[in-house]
Amino acid sequence: MAKVSIVLPVVNEATCLGRTLRYLQILDPACHEILVVDGGSDDDTVAIAQSHGATVIPALHQGRAAQMNAGAQQATGDILCFLHGDTLVPDDLVTVIEATLANPKIVCGGFISVMAGAQTTRWGITLHNSFKTHYAPLLFRPHRYFRGLRLLFGDQVMFCRRADFWACGGFDAALPIMEEADLCLKLCRIGHIRQVNRIVQSSDRRVAQWGPLKANMIYLAIGFLWGIGLPATTLKKFYEDVR
Repeated sequence: MAKVSIVLPVVNEATCLGRTLRYLQILDPACHEILVVDGGSDDDTVAIAQSHGATVIPALHQGRAAQMNAGAQQATGDILCFLHGDTLVPDDLVTVIEATLANPKIVCGGFISVMAGAQTTRWGITLHNSFKTHYAPLLFRPHRYFRGLRLLFGDQVMFCRRADFWACGGFDAALPIMEEADLCLKLCRIGHIRQVNRIVQSSDRRVAQWGPLKANMIYLAIGFLWGIGLPATTLKKFYEDVR
């Protein structure tokens, strides 16, 4: 059985992290380890992670990409699974990951992310984000789409073999946004990327603050501008942090 290391990059996730970690505690089979990489939280994030038995790693460099690389460096599992602090996973997560990567042609996988809040499920945005995994590479990298490229994003719970992750250099720590899409482009040179037909649930807090119309416009604009080559540092200006 492969060992799955779960890496969570966090900053001030006290309102969500406890629930996420409780879901991880009931995984069957259990994961190999849970690594919470803290980017300088000034709330109870670190205490919550420690109270749930996670290994806390202080990030030496700011940014989610750098945090995930730091977690990957200390991970001891065969497989890396990158999870946001506000995302809930099914209890058979490890089994799904192992079954997906049992195919040697598949280098990376991710789930369908359902965006939801306490009182609502954002079905329109959920559907769009799921389709984006396919239509974005089909529009902007069609030659690579037919060779197995799919674009996965952080709330889809990306996973890959640790050896493959480092073979392509890991996340680009210089990217403040779209680091997962960049990793997909690099991993696709090794094998196929698969969107698993299972769901995970992510918080709708960003949509709740922006509103559905503004959120969809921002998602579309960032995807299009990234596709035509606009630098990630410029794109980040449209994508403010929400906690």
